[in-house]
Amino acid sequence: MSLRLDALVIDALDPGGLAAFWSGVLGWTPTGDGLTLEPADDTGFRIRFMPTQAPKTGPNQMHTDLTSASLEAQQQTVARVLELGGRHLDVGQRPDEGHVVLADPEGNELCVIGPGNAFLAGCPFIGALSSDGTQAVGHFWSAALGWPLVWDQDEETAVQAPHGGPKISWGGPPLNPRTGKNRWHLDLAPEAGGDQATEVARLVARGASPVDIGQGDVRPGVDPVVLADPDGNELCVLAAP
Repeated sequence: MSLRLDALVIDALDPGGLAAFWSGVLGWTPTGDGLTLEPADDTGFRIRFMPTQAPKTGPNQMHTDLTSASLEAQQQTVARVLELGGRHLDVGQRPDEGHVVLADPEGNELCVIGPGNAFLAGCPFIGALSSDGTQAVGHFWSAALGWPLVWDQDEETAVQAPHGGPKISWGGPPLNPRTGKNRWHLDLAPEAGGDQATEVARLVARGASPVDIGQGDVRPGVDPVVLADPDGNELCVLAAP
């Protein structure tokens, strides 16, 4: 069996405001209470916003790389981010790197990639979830999701769903120091016919470990089971529908 990527989950001081920002940037539709965005393309997963009172204290382990079909499209995306409340961000990037680094209203990093990027060719608007992580964690996530490795070189790895969609990439060492719970994490759900407990056991056998992030009592088969991947990044395994 395997798990499907159900959602990218973002902790937010103002979940409604941040959901509105990302809805405007991506053109995705809010559903339910307005805190979940449904993709308008073949991205294959939702974005869900959860409340937190913890301030952002360092660079996120993961950020989005947004694609551009042309220089004009790249400029339009940058302008839209700024109009919606984002800002430019200096992370030491060079002017010749061909991408624009920005932050959303709560400081979460994002990159708007210029046209002609071969690595993101064929990907949707969210071209990649670009992550800080080791080669081992890329292999772990390939096995967890059943997604093939599409890059595995010089300790850098990337996976992509067989149908396409965004890539998830890991840049290899050195890793940024952890400053507490990640503000972005992935929610996984068993495929049809799967079982939460079986999938949790499978991930633990591959190097995941249970983690307490203050989630309280977990009821197997109902509540999400919180684990950490081999690099210590939190993930949730949802109950089977």
